[in-house]
Amino acid sequence: MNRLTKLTPLVVLFLAMLVILPYASAEDPPKVNINTASLDALTALDGIGPQYAQRIIEHREKNGPFAKPEDIVNVKGIGIKTFEAIKDKISVQ
Repeated sequence: MNRLTKLTPLVVLFLAMLVILPYASAEDPPKVNINTASLDALTALDGIGPQYAQRIIEHREKNGPFAKPEDIVNVKGIGIKTFEAIKDKISVQ
């Protein structure tokens, strides 16, 4: 195996990194606004299935918007464990 053959995979990897890294983002994805999110957007949250998503929607329709993210625990079946899992992914604004 000559020296060029040994270096080829490293060169390819280096070039791939130069192409990919500018598109890699350190920014967090946008948060899900629990006051306006659709059923599909809510079900994308960890631990929130279609049934809980529907309860969130019904809760905000009946009681008005959530004042703070923590208020999601007022929805039947959503407890502190679920809130802890999604707290960095939800907002009320």
